[in-house]
Amino acid sequence: MTILYNKSSEEANRRNLRQESTLCEKLVWTYLRNRRFHGYKFRRQYSVGKYVLDFYCPELRLCIEIDSDIHEEPEQKEKDEIRSKKKKI
Repeated sequence: MTILYNKSSEEANRRNLRQESTLCEKLVWTYLRNRRFHGYKFRRQYSVGKYVLDFYCPELRLCIEIDSDIHEEPEQKEKDEIRSKKKKI
């Protein structure tokens, strides 16, 4: 069985994303960490396949993505559009 989540090959990337969190991500994390949100455990920078989710709650199977200014750049908009089309299939 192939593991599609939190691959060790993506560990350095996840660590870097945690260290370079945006202000919005830091703010949301203060409310989600240590089971502060209704007792649910959230994980930060959790990878699924080739994507890294900002926050993930395994119990609820819920992911939260925080879009920042980078998503307004033309190159990133194109990547986001492609990713969104793949999800709809």
